[in-house]
Amino acid sequence: MSRATAIEWTDETWNPVRGCALVSAGCANCYAMKQAHRFSGEGMPYEGLTELGPQGPRWTGKIKLVPEVLDAPLRWRKPKRIFVNSMSDLFHEEVPEWFIESVFVIMTRTPRHTYQILTKRPERMRDFMQRNSTGGRIFHLADDRGVESGVWPRPNIWLGVSVEDQQTADERIPILLQTPAAIRFVSAEPLLGPVDLEQVRNTALLAEGQDFLNVLKRYAWTCTGAEYYDSCGIEPGLDWVIVGGESGPGARLCDVAWIRSIVEQCRAAAVPVFVKQLGGRPTYSDPDHSIESDGWPDHVRWDTRRVCIQLSDNKGGDPAEWPKDLRVREMPR
Repeated sequence: MSRATAIEWTDETWNPVRGCALVSAGCANCYAMKQAHRFSGEGMPYEGLTELGPQGPRWTGKIKLVPEVLDAPLRWRKPKRIFVNSMSDLFHEEVPEWFIESVFVIMTRTPRHTYQILTKRPERMRDFMQRNSTGGRIFHLADDRGVESGVWPRPNIWLGVSVEDQQTADERIPILLQTPAAIRFVSAEPLLGPVDLEQVRNTALLAEGQDFLNVLKRYAWTCTGAEYYDSCGIEPGLDWVIVGGESGPGARLCDVAWIRSIVEQCRAAAVPVFVKQLGGRPTYSDPDHSIESDGWPDHVRWDTRRVCIQLSDNKGGDPAEWPKDLRVREMPR
């Protein structure tokens, strides 16, 4: 299948919304923000959606609806994996509810495609999906167009959250697990710190006596041991994890040990994991491994001045340059 995007885990991007707003540290070097700024002049697609600040281009917080591209997936005859709103967030607070419904109707009408939605606003996504349970408004809108709406949530719509460190994982993943979805996934990119998916803590969602959630093996840990958490109003755990370091100008360090830890956690729980890239500034501080004995290709060397590993790919995106145990690009079953 041909791919119309450089994003390795998808085939196509679809952007019925443009523009966004920074919500956490992971947004600071957003590739979409920088790309949008190149097309933000008068009369251009992203006019008014970015501005140039001391740190470079920044989202203004404004969004623009693009209804004329809503029907694009209807014209794509071959099945595709489609990343929805790579240049925005479908659940941005300024996107009207009716427009989100319109996007979901198109996705419902095209079951041949698989849609991948990522958000940093999981509360709105959860509330939207809960409101649109079986018999909800999406069903009626789809049925009005002669579409057999079938089950909800739709099996071809995958929902995920972006996280960059343990704090954002603790905040967003438990909310994702309250969200009706056929596939739930996490994109840990740009990874800015270690993330333990076996010990996710969210005091607002944990039941009394529970210390943390293992969102891979699907249980909560209590003072008396492990127990399954489906009785706590939280759905079964993650179906897929994407992980990658930051790239581009101003890329922040990404320790290879953080990536390896996520891969090992997913392996132990039999959850598919996709290592997208090591980032533009991969570092190495794993006390249990050495760069000489850890399966790195012979040409890989330390850059002692930058305290980084030297890779020829400026995004760290060539698996041939990685240790063999990190060359993992799995998709959900």
